[in-house]
Amino acid sequence: MFLNKISILHREANKDNQYPFTIPTIKNLTELELTSSVTFLVGENGTGKSTLLEGIADNCEFNTAGGSRNNLFQVDASESALGEYIRLSWMPKVTNGFFLRAESFYQFASHIDELERELPGVLDSYGGKSLHEQSHGESFLSLFLNRFNGRAIYLLDEPEAALSPQRQLSFLRIMHDLVEEEDCQFIIATHSPIILGYPNATILSFDHGEIEELEYEMTGHYQITKYFLDHREKFLEELLAGE
Repeated sequence: MFLNKISILHREANKDNQYPFTIPTIKNLTELELTSSVTFLVGENGTGKSTLLEGIADNCEFNTAGGSRNNLFQVDASESALGEYIRLSWMPKVTNGFFLRAESFYQFASHIDELERELPGVLDSYGGKSLHEQSHGESFLSLFLNRFNGRAIYLLDEPEAALSPQRQLSFLRIMHDLVEEEDCQFIIATHSPIILGYPNATILSFDHGEIEELEYEMTGHYQITKYFLDHREKFLEELLAGE
């Protein structure tokens, strides 16, 4: 592990009535200690997972539109509203890493193509083939396999967005190898019960206005998915019968 604590400077912010401090989880967060090499952020949309992840990326000096320190491109509304009010505690600090935003990955792929035209060979770090010439899922796995490497921190916002269930399993294997063999740390916002199943990870729920550590089987993602698979007909009958 490298990043071990995240602090929110509420006194400096003094903006409890302004975004992002109108998000209950962010408003109530003062310090968050990280105790595992893999930390998952879970919760409903709008609970602050991506906001916190963007703030961490901003403090790591990664491009908040997606990428590393060296990827300079912009997309609309990619600035971090929380970044200036976050402090990160490291032991030791690392500068290598990557921020994956599933929603802006298309723009990132275009940025890499532009770099390749200026500096031939850039695509070698992404499997030697334009990310646009691969399917969405293939391009994600190509990024994980070729661009991710040792002693680094990786911040991923909904990596499952482009991955089939089978490829989510492939991603788990890639992540395992990076953690166990190359000393990497991951912080991942996800809704995927498959990805959440990674062993010995910390799962932090952003629901109910406070960050709470949960066991895998206690997450809504697991419980809803399991109930649906075990009782599909009954579940759908009850769901679709309502007005």
